Amino acid sequence: MRRRRFLKNAAATVAGVSFLPMLGRSAAFALSDPFVKMDATEQARRVRAGEIDPVELLEAAIRRIEALNPALNAVIHKIYDKARELARSGSLPEGAFHGVPYLIKDLAELEGEPLTMGSRLFGFGNIAEFDVGSVMRAKEAGLVILGKTNTPEFGLTSTTESVLLGAARNPWNPEYHTGGSSGGAAAAVASGMTPIAHASDGGGSIRIPASICGLVGLKPSRGRLHVAEGEEFLGDIVVRLGVSRSVRDTARLLDIGERKGFRAHLPPVGMVERPSRARLKIALHTKTYVGTEPHPDVKAAIEKTAQLCARLGHEVTEARPRYNGEEFLEHFMAIWTTTPLELADNAWIIGLAQGRLLSAEGALEPWTLGLAEWHRKREEAKPGIVKRALDYLDKFTRLYDDYFQRFDAELTPVLRLPPRKLGEQAPTLDFETVYDRVLDYVSYTPQHNAAGTPAISLPLFMSPDGLPIGSQFAARRGREKTLLELAYELEQARPWAERWPDISAVNL
Repeated sequence: MRRRRFLKNAAATVAGVSFLPMLGRSAAFALSDPFVKMDATEQARRVRAGEIDPVELLEAAIRRIEALNPALNAVIHKIYDKARELARSGSLPEGAFHGVPYLIKDLAELEGEPLTMGSRLFGFGNIAEFDVGSVMRAKEAGLVILGKTNTPEFGLTSTTESVLLGAARNPWNPEYHTGGSSGGAAAAVASGMTPIAHASDGGGSIRIPASICGLVGLKPSRGRLHVAEGEEFLGDIVVRLGVSRSVRDTARLLDIGERKGFRAHLPPVGMVERPSRARLKIALHTKTYVGTEPHPDVKAAIEKTAQLCARLGHEVTEARPRYNGEEFLEHFMAIWTTTPLELADNAWIIGLAQGRLLSAEGALEPWTLGLAEWHRKREEAKPGIVKRALDYLDKFTRLYDDYFQRFDAELTPVLRLPPRKLGEQAPTLDFETVYDRVLDYVSYTPQHNAAGTPAISLPLFMSPDGLPIGSQFAARRGREKTLLELAYELEQARPWAERWPDISAVNL
């Protein structure tokens, strides 16, 4: 009785808010799916209370994916039958997200399922033989995995429109991109397919799509998260967490994903549940690493964020860390391009292992090949670029450590420009064009991968064209708690939960 009463009341509420003017199939769909406006934390709470069943959550998510995905191309591999079997089995772990539907980014190994990494090089029958660490933690948390999400080739760019998988489209306007490399995940969550989704970040790939699609996207500190054996290596700047619509969902993702006990590299954060009364000293700067100001729409959004922080009692001061932007970029790219070089050099071997005759030129996109050539030319001109880059990263990390001795947090844009249209950064364009466009666009996020500092994108403001513009906050290594407490406060001051794109489950 309790569950039926909840469904009746929830359906009436949702219909009253969003669907009262609608008739026919769409109204029926709305009344049958009272879960869409619940975040993952609330869905899990209802399951634990016995008010709803994981199977109901799963079937509702499947209906939403089937209705929305043709327009967005966010989910590129569906695992419905396995998900149904798990949800019905009664053997789901009693974790923090028990029974909540979840999607895995197709750069991550999910045992027994295809792993394309957005590339024709692995796009034919490459099956993962194990779970990557972040997937292991998702399963332990009781999440029900029902699919994999779109990503650019090897996650190497700021737009999700690979040759193999096609373009993921922005639910706020399908002519625009979703960002990269967690673009499919962001489109899925922004449109309401699932309340949270797996994502990863090696240069902004959580924060960029979160900004573009209007979500919360946290990149944790380097060394914060649990990883499986063999995943860590020298110079690894990638972290894996997720995107969400609420701060508490992101806080809970961090809580289940971080290392604890003797395995912890940093003091554990634990579950952050509310704002802090502490007032922060926040450094504000808007110029890119080469001294360029952002687009006026972006600058206006960040200035409004700074004003909001000041009204809340925080001290906002214009300041920035001092380093040579061109030098930073050269060393960051030396690390970023190691994977493309390895893939290009070994494409034929990878093909043989799959029983295919492949060449790098036939299997990899022009963008990936161009990155490989960028690395090759610099290594030939002056050998040892990776060693020099790693040495630079050590110095860069210490620079940010010193910087955050003076400030509790930093506020910057996420991207220099508002969201871009599909095709402007397509990986099939000539390399120099894409190189210039991407590096101009992504001017504020890679620094925190290099320094290992936590950073979060929050969906506080919109552009005059009705597209999200995220605000990026960063803090000292290990200080995710500071960012989450501030995020809770900003979420309360400027709520975004009822802000939905046109292409979303609330409008079906």
